[in-house]
Amino acid sequence: MRVGIVGVGVIGQALAKAIDRGEVVAQLTALHSRNLEKARAFTHTLCRVPEVVGDIAGVIARCDLVIEAATQAALSAMAPDILGAGKDLMVLSVGAVLDHPEWPALAAQHGCRLYVPSGAIVGLDGLKGACVGQVDSVTITTRKPPQGLAGAPYVEAHGIDVYAFTTETVIFEGSAREACQGFPANVNVAAALSLAGIGPDRTRIRILVAPGSTRNIHDVEVAGEFGRLTTHIENVPTENPRTGKLSYLSAIGMLRQIVSSLHCGT
Repeated sequence: MRVGIVGVGVIGQALAKAIDRGEVVAQLTALHSRNLEKARAFTHTLCRVPEVVGDIAGVIARCDLVIEAATQAALSAMAPDILGAGKDLMVLSVGAVLDHPEWPALAAQHGCRLYVPSGAIVGLDGLKGACVGQVDSVTITTRKPPQGLAGAPYVEAHGIDVYAFTTETVIFEGSAREACQGFPANVNVAAALSLAGIGPDRTRIRILVAPGSTRNIHDVEVAGEFGRLTTHIENVPTENPRTGKLSYLSAIGMLRQIVSSLHCGT
């Protein structure tokens, strides 16, 4: 499989290195970034150097699967062209998918697939199974250190000084859709949870500032006719405090699954 990656931040670089090391049976054929000089410099760390492409059309022409590791805005701009060309698309800025319910239909129309990794949470397999029956509620509580929430649009719009808190404090409570609009780079986990479950308007999220914490913590609770499911995860952040290491490990795991003949789990 020929793979193109859009974005060479923490996640994009980790995916590229995993392919380059042979951890995934795929060929990295194209890289694209808004900073082409950064992308070209990064290719020198790889054994097999992919082509750095200046536009999305060039990426589409060189690959079978495009991995978006950029931003919600970038994904919104490029997804229609990628899916319209019949190329598979893996998205990391999952919140954008909530605003574009037409994308799955577009993928089906052109015979390609839209992939969403689990990201920095666990338990989506159980949730998908539970949703075959009646599910009454899905709630996620997210705790992040101040630096993991600083600069989010919701924080800026409400004049919240995330560094001023001395104890754990709830700064947002609402639907997954609302959270992804207010925290587009911080709570993609809520988007993935809602897509696997009962939708972005019924999925609830609480976001807390956790001063002194060094990890991004997510607690999920699901209740329905199957019973009750709870998960708890404490993610070690990458050098980007908004992103946990499991985010890129999950993406690598999904890429392995895509190219594998064996699929394990719901």
